[in-house]
Amino acid sequence: MADMNTYIRVSLPAVCFVWQIAMVVLFGVFIRYDEESDEKGWNEFKKSHNITSNIENDFYFRYPSFQDVHVMIFVGFGFLMTFLKRYSFGGVGFNFLIAAFGLQWALLMQGWFHALDPVTGKITIGIESLINADFCCAGSLIAYGALLGKVSPVQLMVVTLFGVTLFAVEEYIILDLFHCRDAGGAMVIHTFGGYYGLAISWVLYRPNLNLSKRLNGSVYHSDLFAMIGALFLWMFWPSFNSAITNHGAGQHRTVINTYLALASCVLTTFAISSMSQKKGKLDMVHIQNASLAAGVAMGTAAELMITPYGSIIVGFCCGIISTFGYLYVTPFLEKKLKLQDTCGIHNLHAVPGMLGGFVGAIVAATATEEIYGKEGLIETFDLTGKFENRTMSTQGGYQAAGTCVAIAFGLVGGVCVGFILRFPIWGDPADDFCFDDEAYWEVRLPYILVHFGSLSDFIFWFQLPEDEETIPPVLEYNNHMVNKHHDT
Repeated sequence: MADMNTYIRVSLPAVCFVWQIAMVVLFGVFIRYDEESDEKGWNEFKKSHNITSNIENDFYFRYPSFQDVHVMIFVGFGFLMTFLKRYSFGGVGFNFLIAAFGLQWALLMQGWFHALDPVTGKITIGIESLINADFCCAGSLIAYGALLGKVSPVQLMVVTLFGVTLFAVEEYIILDLFHCRDAGGAMVIHTFGGYYGLAISWVLYRPNLNLSKRLNGSVYHSDLFAMIGALFLWMFWPSFNSAITNHGAGQHRTVINTYLALASCVLTTFAISSMSQKKGKLDMVHIQNASLAAGVAMGTAAELMITPYGSIIVGFCCGIISTFGYLYVTPFLEKKLKLQDTCGIHNLHAVPGMLGGFVGAIVAATATEEIYGKEGLIETFDLTGKFENRTMSTQGGYQAAGTCVAIAFGLVGGVCVGFILRFPIWGDPADDFCFDDEAYWEVRLPYILVHFGSLSDFIFWFQLPEDEETIPPVLEYNNHMVNKHHDT
């Protein structure tokens, strides 16, 4: 099938080459190694801090967490998006493209806001900068989930360019100006990314998307690949939430809290998924997605003293809320609000992220010296400098306000970017050519071997027509969620 709308031979190479050359120039002007990655700087740092061993370099503390986060970004998010029967290349491939661009742009944007030396005019980067850049990319990858199968790679590059820029600004407001705690990014990553993607998808509403309905669903093996991505995300989420927390008790506590919440979430997800079907059968959509919601919701509160049973309660509630979202809210949003959310990011990121922000606000507002100790309270909430006299009730108020800022940036920024993407210059697919890898990828069609019994001389290879599947589709979803029936 050919579609002139999807011709990107000029636009995609132009965007990739020009923007990458811009990265070379900007990195040459602004980016330098920090004192723990620069050879001369590290030797001077060791002398000034009486350090005798290289093992004290922050790299050895942070790299294991960086490795886990990096796997989540490229493998976890990528494979979670391979559930569509004919869009696995686009799911994992375009995830790879925009993350690779986004992390470079993120190092610059976050550097300008957080690490710019006013004397030299340079940005210094180290291992923690790389973790934060991956976090920044995550916001745009989440937004991609709502747009999956309906946009071109050039549009995704634009989504990432503006997404990273908006992320850096809202992160600066929430973490620096409001002085909120949000190590796992429930507010700055998931709430922002979720509402950013939903707003773009709302503006790009396709009234005739039902023309591609036959491909807007999964087959047995595509759901299995998506489950691999979900399991990578589930296993490494404690690292994601704890990657940039304080060394010692803070990081240790964050892992424990996230670990417990995720485990609790799985059980309630299975329970609600089974209860929702007349015969009690499970829906792989819920298991792939809703089981991860607790990791999102614990993004803010995980480093606080929420207690182990408090973490389990959060996970318990998130499994229920997220699964109900897939069952009822997503179909409602499409029918009433004209919002087509391919992956259901409203239920996995937007709502759990918002809940996580408000849970963090409550836990912060109720923090006391009796629970944390005086030094612990100062260290956990970084109550130093101009914030040393801030009360916990005030901190809780700012945490709640930070969540609202993330929602506002996501919605307003998404609407603006959506209108930019509506210009007919980006090579996006027609309504009857969505959710299909053939729009942008060279797809080698599968062959089937037919062997006539013992007549070994008569073996034929047939190339399947492009509209056929090697395995008949098992499930067909309206937006991957509802109206399941055998594909005829």
